[in-house]
Amino acid sequence: MIEEPVIMREVIRVTVYSVITLYMMAILLRWTAPFISLNIYQRGLRAIPALTDPFLQLIRRILPPMGFIDWSPVAALLLLWVLRVVLVRQ
Repeated sequence: MIEEPVIMREVIRVTVYSVITLYMMAILLRWTAPFISLNIYQRGLRAIPALTDPFLQLIRRILPPMGFIDWSPVAALLLLWVLRVVLVRQ
């Protein structure tokens, strides 16, 4: 029989992994929306900019401007990926 703390730890680990992955997917959708002609300000998708823009703005303040390409989504995805690896250890 598996002990309850072990199960709870696994549930927390999977939840953290899933939340970070979903946030990474939202940033990826936010970044690729102009290329696939997706209006993220329409009724069903308005939450995406509201969730991702504060983090991307923070990255933009730290990251120096580099030409015409906005590298903040790439940096955000990389940071979240590292955070997910460190927190979940998977």
